[in-house]
Amino acid sequence: MIKLENVTKTYNKTVRAVDDISFEVKGGEIVGFIGPNGSGKTTTMKMITGIIKADVGKITVNGFNVRKDPLKAKESIGYIADNPDMFLRLKGTEFLDLIGDIYHVPTEKRRERIAQFAERFELTDALSAPMMSYSHGMRQKIMVVAALMHNPPVWILDEPMVGLDPKSAFELKQMMREHAKAGNTVFFSTHVLEVAEKLCDKVIIIKKGHLLFDGTLETLAARGKNHSLEEIFLEMTEQ
Repeated sequence: MIKLENVTKTYNKTVRAVDDISFEVKGGEIVGFIGPNGSGKTTTMKMITGIIKADVGKITVNGFNVRKDPLKAKESIGYIADNPDMFLRLKGTEFLDLIGDIYHVPTEKRRERIAQFAERFELTDALSAPMMSYSHGMRQKIMVVAALMHNPPVWILDEPMVGLDPKSAFELKQMMREHAKAGNTVFFSTHVLEVAEKLCDKVIIIKKGHLLFDGTLETLAARGKNHSLEEIFLEMTEQ
């Protein structure tokens, strides 16, 4: 579960990246976070994960207050950032072992999960190579494996489909469905409305730090008679 209550973030005392937003993502839900570039999506996700602090408001993850109990909140999260170019001098296995150590994943369980996810993403043969030799898509896939290593109840993904080939994108969407079906929370940002339409239980639309919509796609579609979701979205975000 993710809950934001009247959250605001301002940079340099002048740029209000996120302006008094409140929303909730429940267990068992896949929720798409949609908005134009510069709308505040990444800032919001970084506040939820504790990478940056909100100036005002309360953020709760899996029942833990991100400000008051940051370690418990972070233990509950699997996070995929918008840039997978991290720890590139490490081999794939070394990086995954590092993540396993951080989250105290037992060796046997760790090996089982790595083998399972690596096979689904066709990464098995690449795990012994340095990550700097990986393509962008391969780096993205190993970040997914790392994020699921400790089987977190809350999964946060920032533009996760970027750089993935069609088969890997399909597998990732299947994983997201499986994760939510097990009662977990999946919250992801995307620019691709077709992905949100096929995958999400609801969507949250943000523009220039302001929350424009929080609800099901059926409710959103009802706003514009005889208009596609893309047309409705463009009309909302271009005003």
